[in-house]
Amino acid sequence: MKARAGLVLTGGGARAAYQVGVVKAVRDILGNPVKNPFPILCGTSAGAINATTLAVYADDFSRGVGNLLEVWENMHCHHVYRTDLPRIMRSGARWLRAMLLLSRDNPVSLLDNSPLREMLERTLAFERIQDHIDAGALYAVSVTASGYTTGQSVSFFQGGSGLEGWERNQRIGAAVSLKLDYLLASSALPFIFPAVKVHREYFGDGSVRQIAPISPALHLGADRVLVVGTGRQTGVDTARARSNVYPSVAQIAGHALNSIFLDGLSVDLERLERINRTLTLIPPEKLAEANLPLRPVKVLFISPSQPIERIAARFVHELPATIRFILRPTGALNRSGSNLVSYLLFEESFCRTLIDLGYQDTIGQEQEVRDFFKDFEG
Repeated sequence: MKARAGLVLTGGGARAAYQVGVVKAVRDILGNPVKNPFPILCGTSAGAINATTLAVYADDFSRGVGNLLEVWENMHCHHVYRTDLPRIMRSGARWLRAMLLLSRDNPVSLLDNSPLREMLERTLAFERIQDHIDAGALYAVSVTASGYTTGQSVSFFQGGSGLEGWERNQRIGAAVSLKLDYLLASSALPFIFPAVKVHREYFGDGSVRQIAPISPALHLGADRVLVVGTGRQTGVDTARARSNVYPSVAQIAGHALNSIFLDGLSVDLERLERINRTLTLIPPEKLAEANLPLRPVKVLFISPSQPIERIAARFVHELPATIRFILRPTGALNRSGSNLVSYLLFEESFCRTLIDLGYQDTIGQEQEVRDFFKDFEG
């Protein structure tokens, strides 16, 4: 089987700006290559948008990274969701009526992300993906979303003719021609952005119930994967702290979002490392005799060296006034609620800070990155 590197970009709303810094550093370490170093691209939530952008520009990797930088370095909240007062007031009124049982209509979401749809419609030419697959510049790209009815984690993928779908416990892979709705479904943060109907079911953020974030890349044939997280996974600063103050709504919501976006990745990385260690103890001929299609998978994991929620706390004042108004009662503007804010802070200064952090963290692992791409010829 031909050796193929995979890039796995996880979710996290505005935190996904960190991923852009990582791929920028990879571009620079490899010497601004035109050739795509990641034949397999897999994304979830906001990571799905970044991965699909790289797929659209798979004929020129450096140009694709430049496109991501152009977008994220000039990002503002109104590019992603409506921040005007009339729309915010209407949304807030719907939620209030529903909670007071004055209306039988379910509020669709807290925020209206129609600006994101409009921006992606303008900037992503999905038809180019198949052209790049046919030309050999790309092998496969996948976008993962979560079905709200079935509870299944579905990886919608587009790839070469030899690729087949898969089915595991609550996880399936479905071959499609990628389009905008798959990205919007994958990036629909629970409660915050509206679910999207794809085929017969409404789908939301792909990180929900995604118990194996790395598996789509492996199913698509990656023999090594670069995984980019959006939260600290090292266990640093995890000492138990005393608190006599009841947690705010924002603190609880931020904790829930972290559980959705971070915990599954930690477990999957541990599982993969354990399988790799086990395989080193089994002679290859024994695996062949048992007809076990298992192979070691090289993993390079890059995640923020600083807590992103603490960075977000420095920039919370840059949220639009209307968003600060609706978040203030939840405690999101306090330091303890900055986790929630970090997912919504699509503002230039915050995004640029995360891009710089991702860049520096990756440059700090330059030798590991070079080892990962030792057979790459750009």
